[in-house]
Amino acid sequence: MSGAIPPAPLRVETPTRGVVCLTLCRPHRGNALAADTVEALIEAVTQAHADPVLHTLLLRAEGPHFCTGLDLSQLDDLSDEILAFRLIRIETLLSLLWHSPLATVVRAHGRTWGAGADLFAVCEERQAQPDTSFRFPGAQFGVVLGTRRLA
Repeated sequence: MSGAIPPAPLRVETPTRGVVCLTLCRPHRGNALAADTVEALIEAVTQAHADPVLHTLLLRAEGPHFCTGLDLSQLDDLSDEILAFRLIRIETLLSLLWHSPLATVVRAHGRTWGAGADLFAVCEERQAQPDTSFRFPGAQFGVVLGTRRLA
């Protein structure tokens, strides 16, 4: 074991008065949504909602992909209950963004799949680079989160 501290899953910055930028910071994992990433996003969005100075929330990501979906790297070790809880927490995040009192902006690039595509769908203003690809594979497994908000 190397003992190295894993990088934080999320960077929160306020580059301009009134704007908070939430940047997914695990490009080596395709910015897939691990449990700690989802919890960090929920906390950051909740804190942003409580800040009276903020008017805009920008969601973006480092690396070649915006978000490749739910992090399934430990799927074999997860019970059905834990997996269901993770999906509920992602839906909690999506709901927070969908009902946000702030303007929500997302900038996608590369793979924007699954829960990443759901994040894209729930934001008010959506910007996609020409290399962006979208996939919603959850529907084939009976999991429809933010996708229903595309209507």
